[in-house]
Amino acid sequence: MSQARNHGVDHRPEKPFRNRVAVAGAAARSRAVAQLAAGTPVLPVLVVALVVSADLAGGAGMIWLPLLVAGPALAATTNGPRGVLCVGFLAAVLGATLGVRDGVPGRELTAVLSALAAVTLASGLASALRGRRERVLAAVRSVAETAQHALLRPVPSTVGPFQVAVRYSAAAAEARIGGDLYALIPTPHGVRLIVGDVRGKGLPAVGTAALVLGVFREAAHDEADLLAVVERIERSLARNLDHDDFVTAVVAGYPRAGHLEVVNCGHNPPLLVSASGSISTVEPAHPAPPLGLRALTGHTPALQVLPFTDGDQLLLYTDGVTEARDGGRAFYPLAEGLERHVSHEPSHTLDALHDELLAHVGGRLHDDAALLLIRKPIARLTGAEADAAAPETSVLAPVSEAKCSP
Repeated sequence: MSQARNHGVDHRPEKPFRNRVAVAGAAARSRAVAQLAAGTPVLPVLVVALVVSADLAGGAGMIWLPLLVAGPALAATTNGPRGVLCVGFLAAVLGATLGVRDGVPGRELTAVLSALAAVTLASGLASALRGRRERVLAAVRSVAETAQHALLRPVPSTVGPFQVAVRYSAAAAEARIGGDLYALIPTPHGVRLIVGDVRGKGLPAVGTAALVLGVFREAAHDEADLLAVVERIERSLARNLDHDDFVTAVVAGYPRAGHLEVVNCGHNPPLLVSASGSISTVEPAHPAPPLGLRALTGHTPALQVLPFTDGDQLLLYTDGVTEARDGGRAFYPLAEGLERHVSHEPSHTLDALHDELLAHVGGRLHDDAALLLIRKPIARLTGAEADAAAPETSVLAPVSEAKCSP
């Protein structure tokens, strides 16, 4: 701020330099004070002060002195070894002073101070081990976040002709990665997307999710037929999964304007929001088993074609959303929530849904949850096109609910 004000008033170079030095110095002092405040064992020192105050007020001697060990014990949960030792030293000095003042026998005072020293040393060791575990956990989280970014690549707000938004929450909050998967990519055959759920959750499901997404990204570019994409994923899982493992998924594609293809493999049916705001469930015309289990059933997935025009939206999700329960064991009503919060901005819609979902479960999900919403924006007409279309759009025809055709 000072540099901006000096600019244009005094053109000598030393003033801006001095200002930058002053600002840098102030910032350094602020960081130092913040670090000092963060490392100061305020609560443990307060506990020691309360014990000393109680002893001074009551003059009870040995009744209060053993409580001084609470200071270093509490410091072990909030501070490093140095903070623990400082609190223990302070408690020992004050304890010895109060013991002499109250006339505590030397043997009893020595026993209290010895116990205080032992608790301080043990608390210091516990603090060091806690700090080491925290550093290891931070490293694990960093690796997990890197793996998740490589596995679930960020989806831009616009892909092809669609507005897009994604929200993902892993049940293994410490690992920040889970078994749900999603991807949305433009291909020579149109925009294609997948949302799926691997059996299980946490790190054991990551390998399967990575396998599915890797095959999908390759096949989506190579195969012109969406069913061929699903077939390649099925073959890969059949070779690599155990007999009791599987993946539920919805694979969709937008090969040409106005037509959306959907293949549902044992997954939750997507929700289709028409331009008029009506919501319908895209139930599979021919139910198919999850990916990886086709050999056990012999059923093959079918291709559904949906009309998908300007203003329409499609919400894909995993069962971590619809199976989320509140304190009364009631499931989260996703369709009702979508009806309340649907808007022309997918990101705003999913923000509201995600916040409501967390409020429904009390702040923490017990299963991985993924939401992916696409919207076909309404095309903007030029002035001449708008004038030409005006007589035709002067009367609004009712919009019927979208139907699924096999």
